[in-house]
Amino acid sequence: MKAEIIAVGTELLLGQIVNTNAQFLAQECAALGINVYFQTVVGDNEQRLMDSLKLAASRADVVICTGGLGPTQDDLTKDVLAAYAGCKLILHEPSMKAIEDLFASRGIHMVESNRRQALMLEGSTPLINDAGLAVGNAVTIQGTHFVLLPGPPKEMKPMFTNYAAKWLSALMNEPVPLYSKMLKFAGIGESTLEHQLLDLIQTQTNPTIAPYAKEGEVAIRLTTRAHTEEEGEALMAPTMQEIRGRVGEYLYAVQNVPLEAVIVHRLIETERTLSVAESCTGGLLSDLITGVSGSSQPFLGGIICYTNDVKHGLLGVPKDVLEGEGAPGAVSQETAMLLAEGLLRTLGSDIGISVTGVAGPNPSEGKPVGLVYVGLAQNGKETQVFTLQLSGSRGMIKLRAAKSALYQLWKQLKEN
Repeated sequence: MKAEIIAVGTELLLGQIVNTNAQFLAQECAALGINVYFQTVVGDNEQRLMDSLKLAASRADVVICTGGLGPTQDDLTKDVLAAYAGCKLILHEPSMKAIEDLFASRGIHMVESNRRQALMLEGSTPLINDAGLAVGNAVTIQGTHFVLLPGPPKEMKPMFTNYAAKWLSALMNEPVPLYSKMLKFAGIGESTLEHQLLDLIQTQTNPTIAPYAKEGEVAIRLTTRAHTEEEGEALMAPTMQEIRGRVGEYLYAVQNVPLEAVIVHRLIETERTLSVAESCTGGLLSDLITGVSGSSQPFLGGIICYTNDVKHGLLGVPKDVLEGEGAPGAVSQETAMLLAEGLLRTLGSDIGISVTGVAGPNPSEGKPVGLVYVGLAQNGKETQVFTLQLSGSRGMIKLRAAKSALYQLWKQLKEN
C-alpha cells in the first residue's frame, strides 16, 4: 500500500514549529509495511487543503492527515474532508462527554466551539484521544483510506499507535498479525549503526528493519508477521543474533525503555548507590535519573557544582587545580576525577559520576566548545575519566554530555 502524509497548519509553513509528526508516521508506516511515497504540508486554507486531499487521493491508497482537529475556525480538516466525501459531520457522544466532564471538573465554562473537537465524519471509525480532546477519524472514501489525527505529538502518537495502526493493519489483507521488537543502543551514532548494518537493512524481507534516532541514542525496530509470539521470536532470532554479533556492545535493551531506566534497575538489582556532580549539564543528568520510577532507592543525590567555589567547598577540589597559572582548570581530567571521588566522600555513595565541560556558546579557559570530561569513581576501584568532544548547540551539548555519562555508567555496570 502507498501512503501520503499531509501535515495541516500554517505554523508549519512559517517555521514556527518543526514537523516531527511526519518522521514518526513514516517510521510507523514502514513497520506496518506501508510505503510512504509523499509528504505534504498545507496551511489552514480550505481550498488549498481540498486540493491537497484530492491530489493525495489520486496517487495514494492511504492518506494520513495531522492537525486541524481543534476547536477554532481555522481547524478545517474534518470539514474539508466531509465536503470532499459529500457527507455530514456528526457528534461522537463519548468524546463530547469527556470534553464536558473536563470543563466541569475545572469549573470552567465550556464555549460552544469546543463541540467541534467531538465531531466525526458520518460513517467513519472514531479514533479515541487518550491524551487530549479532539477525536480522530478513520474512513474509506471512494477506495482511498483516510486517517485524521491531531497535530500535537503527545496526542497524535498514542492515537496512531493504539487505534489507527490497528485500523490500517486490518485493511492490508494480511490475516497474520505483526510482532515487533525494539532494540535500543547507546554510545554509537545513527550513521555508524546504519553503516554496520547496512547490508541487513538493504536486503530486509522478514523481519523488516526500521532505524529510529533521537538525541543521545538510536533504536532499531524489528517487525515480522507470525501466527504466534513464539513463531515471531523464532523468525526474528537469526537477525537478532547477527545484530548482536556486530553491534552488541552498544545494545542496552530489547524493549523500548530509556538508558537511565536500565541503569536505575541495574543499580537496584546490585544494591548499589549513585550520586552525581554536574557542572556544564546543570542538573540535566540528575533529572534524567530521577525521571525513572524507583530511582529514589539507588540515587542518593546530586550537586550542581557550577562555580569553582562550589567545586572546592562541597567536593574538595583544590583551588590550585581549579585556578591560577598552570592550573588544569575546572574543565580538565583532573577536576572530573576529583569531583567524582569527592562524591564518594561527601554523599557516601558506591558510585560517583561527574560532568564538567564547555557547553558554549563561547570557549572557556581557552578550551573549545564541546570539550567535556566525565569522571567515574567507584569504591575499591581506580577512578576513570572519559574525554568527549561534542558538537551542536548549547542544549544539544548538555544533553549529549548527560547521555554519554549514562552510557559510561551503563558499561561499567554491565562489566561488573
